[in-house]
Amino acid sequence: MKKHTVLPICAFLLTIALMSARYASDGYKVGDTIQDFKLKNVDGKTVSLADKKDVKGYIIAFTCNTCPVAKAYESRIIALNEQFAPKGYPVVAIQSNDAERSPGDSYNAMQQRAKSKSYAFPYLYDESQAVARAFGASNTPHMFVVKREGNEYKVAYIGAIDNNQRDAAAADKKYVETAVTELLAGKPVTTPSARAIGCGIKWKGV
Repeated sequence: MKKHTVLPICAFLLTIALMSARYASDGYKVGDTIQDFKLKNVDGKTVSLADKKDVKGYIIAFTCNTCPVAKAYESRIIALNEQFAPKGYPVVAIQSNDAERSPGDSYNAMQQRAKSKSYAFPYLYDESQAVARAFGASNTPHMFVVKREGNEYKVAYIGAIDNNQRDAAAADKKYVETAVTELLAGKPVTTPSARAIGCGIKWKGV
């Protein structure tokens, strides 16, 4: 390959990396109060965090249909909801990929996925990507645990679900599970962040 061909390709890849880093670094940090949002669920209804008055917080999962890593963690997200929704920390899943770049993540595909996997939690379409940008989500999956304080929600954990992508049973650091368990016990979160590993969110205009 000629040198003049390599340079534009390198510049293009660098631009993608810089944009992903910017979105990841500009979002909420642990301790921040988040802004509520309203997004369309797969059932056609609009959902916001304020809808549930009896929750203690939320497990917010930025995920998608198509990423192999998101698929590997899908059953664990379902399990987190089963474990913690009855205790006041339900899951809210959000899909932010641009459907033009990733047709398998279209709203119709989301509806089919939620139905086939019997999701017992909202699966919301962040079509404008404004919510992902506000949170600083960069990967699928990318997890945020938020704790309710009065009528506000503060970030208590950001990052990965656990430390073993391939095998849930082999994970010896279950970051989200531990964080929520500690919050329910009235304790500080001992590991408030861990690097999220997964596919990069497919941003519009990239």
